[in-house]
Amino acid sequence: MLSEYITPEQIRLQIAATDWRAAVRAGGELLLRAGICEPGYVEAMVRVVEELGPYMVLAPGIALAHARPEDGVLRVGMSIVTLATPVNFGSEANDPVRLVISFGGVDKQSHIKMLQELAVFLTEEDNQTLLKSATQVAEVMRAFQEQPRGEKS
Repeated sequence: MLSEYITPEQIRLQIAATDWRAAVRAGGELLLRAGICEPGYVEAMVRVVEELGPYMVLAPGIALAHARPEDGVLRVGMSIVTLATPVNFGSEANDPVRLVISFGGVDKQSHIKMLQELAVFLTEEDNQTLLKSATQVAEVMRAFQEQPRGEKS
């Protein structure tokens, strides 16, 4: 379940971010504070976008910020940041971004497992809407806790 990867302290809603770098760093800072990654991982997430472009903007308004496990992931986890004002990542099809989900896995398997669980969750448009418009952390946590493992609700 996605709730295994996140605590209420790893969620910040309606924050101010001046650009995509600030948005990615805000999510990364939550991972850092939770002991999920080292400081270098946060900057590696920014570097990935600079080097490879906005491929992590996977759906309208949603970015999945991550880097490679060896860039400094200490344990599996994720963070959620919603933006008061959406920012552009450079994705023609899916900008502007309002929701940044940052995550890290300690190895390829844990990275892919979390990504698969996120994909199942995000295939439901209601879940995307809920995450983008949530005003309370408890709403987000409840959605993750109610999501059955490997199934759509």
